[in-house]
Amino acid sequence: MLIRQITSNTEAGTDEAGRGCLAGPVTAAAVVFPIDFDLAELNDSKKLTEKQRYDLRPQIEAKAITFSYAHVYPEEIDQINILNASIKAMHLALTKLSLPIDFIAVDGNRFHPFESIPYECVIKGDGKYQNIAAASVLAKTYRDDYMKKIHKKFPNYSWHKNKGYPTKAHRIAIAKNGPTPFHRKSFQLLPKQLELPL
Repeated sequence: MLIRQITSNTEAGTDEAGRGCLAGPVTAAAVVFPIDFDLAELNDSKKLTEKQRYDLRPQIEAKAITFSYAHVYPEEIDQINILNASIKAMHLALTKLSLPIDFIAVDGNRFHPFESIPYECVIKGDGKYQNIAAASVLAKTYRDDYMKKIHKKFPNYSWHKNKGYPTKAHRIAIAKNGPTPFHRKSFQLLPKQLELPL
């Protein structure tokens, strides 16, 4: 897939991962590449294997002018809702960039203004813009790292495999063991047929 070239050395791409999960943070990343950047293997993280994502991460980080990532955790997701938490994670990642930016390319169709910097929302932007695609890879891999870490505290939920997504096995584990502090209480953790009596 041909991904659009970077238009400026001060353009940041941003994307998030984990929006549809039942547990763990929503994680966003932001990336600024030099204008001559090109990495043929780069694509939307959802279209890459786990190995491909982890192979690409050090290449992205080595070639980026600056990059960052940020988590927003379940307690705050429950307070402000997942859309606002996703946008907040993007803002936090943008704040952590080491150099000023003058344009933001955002994956998706919703965003809140950030420091009066012009931005463009791009539906399926992670398959069109190299900097958004790179941000999707970083967000996904750093979130996966976090889920593998907390899996060690709560191994019954198999977060090292499902990463907190609503798989059948994950929901059965919730029904059997109950929710953890890492679960998003504002989400429907169980379908009706698996709900436990109070």
